[in-house]
Amino acid sequence: MLTVDLPDDFALNQELAHFALAALDVLDPEAPTYAMDVVSVIEAVLEPPRQVLWAQQHEARGEAIAQLKADGVEYDERMVLIEEVTWPRPLAELLLATYELYRESHPWLDPDALEPKAVVREMWEQGMGFTDLVARYQLARSEGLVLRYLTDAYRTLRQTVPERHRPPEVEELVEWLGETVRQTDSSLLDEWEALADPAHVPADVSAHAPPPPPRPISAQERPFRVMVRNALWRRVELVARDDVDALAALEVANAELVAPPLEVAMSWAEWDAGLEGYYADHDEVRLDADARGPALLSIEATGREWSVRQTLHDPAGDHDWVIEARVFLDASDTAGEAVVLATALRRLDG
Repeated sequence: MLTVDLPDDFALNQELAHFALAALDVLDPEAPTYAMDVVSVIEAVLEPPRQVLWAQQHEARGEAIAQLKADGVEYDERMVLIEEVTWPRPLAELLLATYELYRESHPWLDPDALEPKAVVREMWEQGMGFTDLVARYQLARSEGLVLRYLTDAYRTLRQTVPERHRPPEVEELVEWLGETVRQTDSSLLDEWEALADPAHVPADVSAHAPPPPPRPISAQERPFRVMVRNALWRRVELVARDDVDALAALEVANAELVAPPLEVAMSWAEWDAGLEGYYADHDEVRLDADARGPALLSIEATGREWSVRQTLHDPAGDHDWVIEARVFLDASDTAGEAVVLATALRRLDG
């Protein structure tokens, strides 16, 4: 039987929050994916954002069909096989088995209440911000639902996960997620904080007053640096997929946020040439923990325009190819997220 002691600051934000505490103790703290597994436990107990999950499933099935076609699988067999493809469900087998065991001592719980999923985890692992997620899955009509889910994830991570399950990466993620929500729409966090502590509500705020502008994101040093790191990691992910179209589109979208517009972002042709050069030297880009480690990212934080260099983790460990970029702090404050323009994908001299 699974039992847990509640931490002093435990808050029952979700019906299965108590189960989440038990499930966290089942994880292997030595696993390289431990921090992300903590996030997956929490996501599994949240109310599913169905539009996001269906969009993830649609993309996964499209990729599966393309691969099956390339493998020469016949149409009828392809249609059968893709029925098994769903949205990402990390730790599904472990969590569902643990939940069944937990229900032996909590039989009143809905047997279908647990829903493994990866929205926050995917955003973090692939370096996506709120606008990236909405654009990727065409969720413009569901932005409110996405924001509500991210807010619930932030609250539950912050108030449910005990200190012993909060390695530095989880702490960074929670801070990044909270700032992502606040920069998108602070009203949900303000509403929650008012319920938790009414003293935090300014006395002179009118119910009909427009919401105040978000605080400058560049002044929030830790979450802003995380956003910058994630922006570079997003490009690493796309380089690893050899996706020149997505890389070029990313630069166009960010260039539009810089005022006055600057012609410094890499074009489609420049990304294509850079990818061709990299893959002439190396077979792949590795995306393991070392690839995302601080040793391969350099940030020169001077003035209102930073210089950034992300080194690609090649199989040989030569580390001879880099993505160079500029971070525009004024544009970032206006956008509420890191505005980054890549300027080169190149081999280091010598």
